[in-house]
Amino acid sequence: MKRVLLIATGGTIASTPTEHGLAPGITSRELYESVPEAQSFCTIDTVQLLNIDSTNVQPEQWLLMAATIEKHYDEYDGFVITHGTDTMAYTSAALSYLIQQSNKPIVLTGAQKPLMDPVTDAKKNLLDSLCFACQERCGGVFVVFSGRAILGTRAKKLKTKSYAAFSSINYPEVALIDQGRIFQYVTFHHTEPVRFYHKLLPEVFLLKLIPGMDPAILDYIGEHYRALVIESYGAGGLPFAHQRNFLDRLQTLKERGCHVVVATQAMLEGSDLGVYEVGRKAMAAYDVLQAHDMTIEAAVTKLMWLLGQDLPYEELRRQFNTPVAQDLLNCIET
Repeated sequence: MKRVLLIATGGTIASTPTEHGLAPGITSRELYESVPEAQSFCTIDTVQLLNIDSTNVQPEQWLLMAATIEKHYDEYDGFVITHGTDTMAYTSAALSYLIQQSNKPIVLTGAQKPLMDPVTDAKKNLLDSLCFACQERCGGVFVVFSGRAILGTRAKKLKTKSYAAFSSINYPEVALIDQGRIFQYVTFHHTEPVRFYHKLLPEVFLLKLIPGMDPAILDYIGEHYRALVIESYGAGGLPFAHQRNFLDRLQTLKERGCHVVVATQAMLEGSDLGVYEVGRKAMAAYDVLQAHDMTIEAAVTKLMWLLGQDLPYEELRRQFNTPVAQDLLNCIET
């Protein structure tokens, strides 16, 4: 029988009513006891790692989760992390970079309704996740939610209330899960040994471009951050016309060694800065990278991971364009 470690961190799934609103309070043991059916196919141990709302999850907690899995990696066949939904996509992406080439499933799940609610998705999501954590030839980090398994670097929360809160962006869903049956579409098996990383540098800024924004904001960002992701429009580009010329400010960022990645506010199909003049000028003159088909969550956390490796400027650029955990498929830059 498979052995699974259930790691609880809080979130809606573990929340109870308080005078200030819902707040995590249910323990890992109570989560385990809510799904007795799981004992028919796996042996479960529990760890209460955190008990916080995922809004309060920071890079330091990502490192703690990765370290906990590393400590117990040889003891278990799979891992399930219960987590709040609001930052789950950031956590799943970050863990995909901190834990690479795992041949064991590392599954994040949660709920839109607390476990103790009369009508809740918590038990289904937890049971599905434990089931998927026992799956063969499916190593890596995944989000399991509403009967779907999604690759950790491709997950995004799209809905704030509905049970089907997460979607897979620019990549197929890995599997469907229904009453203990798994219909798996994509398998993952790594020939190299698992590798754990122990450092992140969260000096990354995410800027959503809007018409009328003052380009001087880039001066402040360059003084306080080592990397910048700009959510631009459409296929991607930066405005340079009239009094709001973003290209003029890029030179300062380049001189500071600040890495600039241009992504798109459009959720699907990714960026392509080579299509329009507004994108080509940025790439040609200022070393701007682009996110291609990566999610924003993956682009941001990948930069944090790469900055933590203390790489030379050009090597970081090269590795940003190197796929990790299927985070990047549509890349033609070298």
